[in-house]
Amino acid sequence: NNDGVEAVVSRLRRKKSNIIIGGNIGKNKLTPNDKAINDYEICFEKLFNYVDYFVVNVSSPNTPGLRELQDKEPLTKLLKRLQEINRDKSNPKPILLKIAPDLTNSQLDDIVEIIAETSLNGVVATNTTVNRDNLLTNKDIIEEIGYGGLSGKPLKDRSNEVIRYLSEKSNKSFAIIGVGGIHTAEDAIEKLEAGASLIQLYTGFIYEGPALIKSINKKIL
Repeated sequence: NNDGVEAVVSRLRRKKSNIIIGGNIGKNKLTPNDKAINDYEICFEKLFNYVDYFVVNVSSPNTPGLRELQDKEPLTKLLKRLQEINRDKSNPKPILLKIAPDLTNSQLDDIVEIIAETSLNGVVATNTTVNRDNLLTNKDIIEEIGYGGLSGKPLKDRSNEVIRYLSEKSNKSFAIIGVGGIHTAEDAIEKLEAGASLIQLYTGFIYEGPALIKSINKKIL
């Protein structure tokens, strides 16, 4: 949940540094999927002048029904529409697709085809997972916590598998931003070796702190 695109734009207008900003766009919780494309268009247009690249998020488990947009037909339609708008701009921005770690290999094959068909710049792999396997917490407590996206260490191996699969299946034809369970410099190297060109940190950044960035850079060097 956030304050909405207008609030985000007002903050970005005040940005004073040259830090790279990605606009991660999705549909509102109450917007039906057959109208979802309108939400993406609005976010894309309003954020265009204030971000360096876009991430089309169709994989958050916290928005009911959103993951249905990962199906081949609605996803192709959505991405083609955003690319139409993008190409009409004097300075088109890179667009990437953020996918779930819970997709099957057959669905990942579809993703590779869709990326080629829509000329997208790449994939963010992966979002959070609905899988609860191998957690140490008592199952009753996990069930009480309820539905939603699980991030961090339990996500690491599956994220690596998805990255490797996409990289090999596509012959490295598009960029992959690797996300999921990076808590150490070694975790970051694993992502890069699996085929990621870039990495993002969320949960690991919170638990390990900013010094993790320095240790990752030193390890890469």
